[in-house]
Amino acid sequence: MCRHLAYLGPPKTLRELLIDPPHSLYRQSWEPRHQQHGVVNADGFGVGWFAPGDPEPARYRQGGPIWADPSFPDIARVTRSAAVLAAVRDATVGAASGTEAAAPYTGQGWLFSHNGAIDGYPHSMAKLAETVPAAGLLEMEARTDSAFVWALILARVKEGAAMAEAVAAVAAEVLALAGARLNLLLTDGTSIVASVFGDSLHALVEPGAVIVASEPHDDAPGWTEVPPGVHTWYGGGHNLEGTVQA
Repeated sequence: MCRHLAYLGPPKTLRELLIDPPHSLYRQSWEPRHQQHGVVNADGFGVGWFAPGDPEPARYRQGGPIWADPSFPDIARVTRSAAVLAAVRDATVGAASGTEAAAPYTGQGWLFSHNGAIDGYPHSMAKLAETVPAAGLLEMEARTDSAFVWALILARVKEGAAMAEAVAAVAAEVLALAGARLNLLLTDGTSIVASVFGDSLHALVEPGAVIVASEPHDDAPGWTEVPPGVHTWYGGGHNLEGTVQA
């Protein structure tokens, strides 16, 4: 499993979002409090963020533990954004390793992360792989179930599906073929779509800002556990209408 976080709101430094909180994503890499599968997230990490006026997000990823990267605290201290998605990775046994396997994945102005695993991958997904154009499979950044789920979602978005519609459809299709834990985060810099199937997800909604994360990064009273389904948050507000059960 992994831990991940998405943020929309007034610009903050990556350090404020990912390192400074007492139970930050940085700390969750070695001491998660709510992780149900695995005990440490040392198989890579990544951060994606949107800069003003640029529709394509920037990324910084490494294949090792976040705490072992001496450059990241400096980068986090001076990098500020109003839209961020970050993850620390606990690789599924047998999955690809290295920087390319670390979330977030990107494409078409999106950032995507998967907290979970698909049983029997890749063989269990053979039928579903037939629905993805060959180019989409060839463009997968890594041979992981997470990259495959992203290829499925991206294919549906390119066909015209809305973010939440694509996430809900893919979650339903994967779960129809195999057991899976599918806690997904997807953002275009103005909204966040998340699915909750198989692990924890929490949200903190404040005036003008929202954080959606595998687990709370502090003990503030405003955190709420997100129920199973597919949910959408918009910058500055929270909307649970249209929640979809896969």
